[in-house]
Amino acid sequence: MPPILMQVILALSWLALPVGLLCIVDDWFLRPRRQIAAAPKPVADSAPMSLAYHVLPILIGAAVVRLLVAEQLDFSAVLVAISAVTGVIWAADAWVLRRFRLGAAKAAGKDPAAVAEPGTVDYARSFFPVAVAVLVLRSFVFEPFRIPSDSMMPTLLDGDFILVDKFSYGLRLPVTNTKILDTGGPKRGDVVVFRYPLDPSENYIKRLVGLPGDHVTVRDDRLIINGKVIPFKVTDNYTDGCYINMQLAVEHLGAHTHQALLCPVPLEVTPYPLPGCRRSDARGYVCGGTPPPGAQPLIEPEVVTKVVPPGQYLMVGDNRDNSDDGRVWGFVPDANLVGKATYIWFNWDPQRSGGPMWSRIGRKIE
Repeated sequence: MPPILMQVILALSWLALPVGLLCIVDDWFLRPRRQIAAAPKPVADSAPMSLAYHVLPILIGAAVVRLLVAEQLDFSAVLVAISAVTGVIWAADAWVLRRFRLGAAKAAGKDPAAVAEPGTVDYARSFFPVAVAVLVLRSFVFEPFRIPSDSMMPTLLDGDFILVDKFSYGLRLPVTNTKILDTGGPKRGDVVVFRYPLDPSENYIKRLVGLPGDHVTVRDDRLIINGKVIPFKVTDNYTDGCYINMQLAVEHLGAHTHQALLCPVPLEVTPYPLPGCRRSDARGYVCGGTPPPGAQPLIEPEVVTKVVPPGQYLMVGDNRDNSDDGRVWGFVPDANLVGKATYIWFNWDPQRSGGPMWSRIGRKIE
C-alpha cells in the first residue's frame, strides 16, 4: 500500500472515535428531542451533524483497513471488543433508553412512532450476532491465518492463506488462550501456529520436531531425534527466481511426509530482489556458485542440540537455512499453541507479480 495512502487512512481512523461518539450522543439523546418537538412533521439534521453522519461510515472503514494491515493484531481481541460494544448498545437501548424515548414522546403528547430508533442501535443489533458467531468459530473451530514469510517453504509460501484447526490441541478462551477443555495434543511433524515466545502478540508457524523430553540435534539441516536419524533424502534442485540453486528434500517426520528446502553451503543473501524474482519486496537467495555483488552469507549454526523441557515443544521451519525458529530462540510452551495448520484456502502475495496462485487453493498441509 502506498505510504501516502496509509497516512490518509491513519488520519481518518483517528477521527473515527470522536466523530462516532458525537454521532452516538446526538443519535441517542439529542435527535429524539428534535423529533419529538417537530412531530408530526419530519425534522432535518443540522449541516454539521448531517456531515458527521455521512462521513462516519468512511471513517469506520478506514479504521477497519488500519486494523487489517496492522502487522501485530489480535483479531480475537477485536472480535471480543466488537461483541461487547454492540451487545452493550443493544441491551442498553432495549432495557433503558427505548423506554425513556417513548416516555418522553408520550409526556409531550406526541405519537411514540414519530421517534425513530437510533441508527447505532440498528447497527448493533445487526452486528452483535455476527460478531459472536465469528468469535466462536475462530476461537473453537477454525481460524484463518496468512503466511507472512518464507520460513516454511516449500510447504507454505508467503501469501498462502490457511485454515488453522483450533479443536485438535484443546479448546482455549479467546484473548487469554487459557485451555478449558483438553481434546488432544500436537504430534511430531505437525505444522503448528503458535504465539511467538519472545513476543506473544505475534503468531508464528513452524513444524513441530521436538516433543517434551526429546533430545534433538540439527546437523547440516538434518534432524536426529533421540539418537535416531530422521529419514531425509535430497530429491531435486530448486530455483524460483528468488531462490537460486537450492536443494529440495523429502523428510519423514512422525506421520508426516513433507518437503524441505536447504542449501548445503552458507546461503548468500542479497539486499535486493534478483532479476528473475517476481516479488517486489524480497531479497535474493543464492546457494553456491559466484555470489552477486552485495551478497552476504547467511550463516546458520552447523550443529544445534536441544533437550525439550516438559510442557514445551521445539519448532523448526521447513526452509532450513532461512527460518527464525527454535534453533535460535528456544522452545514454545503449551500455553502458546494456537492450532494445527490444515489446508490452504487461498493464495495472494500483493508483492508478487502475476496475481493469486490458483493451483495452491485446497491443498492439504502435510
